[in-house]
Amino acid sequence: MENDTVGDPCSMLKWKHKSLRALSTALSPTHHASAPTVGRLLEQLDYSRKVNHKQIAISSPHRDEQFQYLEGQKQAFLERGWPVIHVDTKKRELIGLFKNPGAVWCRDPHRVNVYDFRSLAEGVAIPYGIYDPVRNAGYVFVGTSADTPDFAVDGIVWWWQTYGQVDYPGVPELR
Repeated sequence: MENDTVGDPCSMLKWKHKSLRALSTALSPTHHASAPTVGRLLEQLDYSRKVNHKQIAISSPHRDEQFQYLEGQKQAFLERGWPVIHVDTKKRELIGLFKNPGAVWCRDPHRVNVYDFRSLAEGVAIPYGIYDPVRNAGYVFVGTSADTPDFAVDGIVWWWQTYGQVDYPGVPELR
């Protein structure tokens, strides 16, 4: 186990890279031990199965500056009566006969595919959310191409041409 053990030398935290079956096979020239036996032996040596936990946070010293700048821009826009929007790409959805959560009133349930394979889809919908906190209004722009910066810009332009110019008539242009 010496060459397959890694961990923190200052603590008892250690782990192995190989599976129990691989360790059992590696032992076989000199010792015959099944994978479960190898597992029990590892437990006796203070090994146990663990899951990684996200606990290490690395923050940039400039991170707060970014948020202060954005907040200043937001306040300046709001003071002028200009729009401030929040944007976010949502989860991709398969288009076709797929099971969706929820229930509807009907006489017979709709028959849908047993599996949610992309190959069974007629396409993939990519919803892009735009939220206007001043108006407390949300909008969804749905595309079927790729989730790219061009797609994001198209969604914002769609919002501006459809709603923004009407809701914010004094704003000379979208910035």
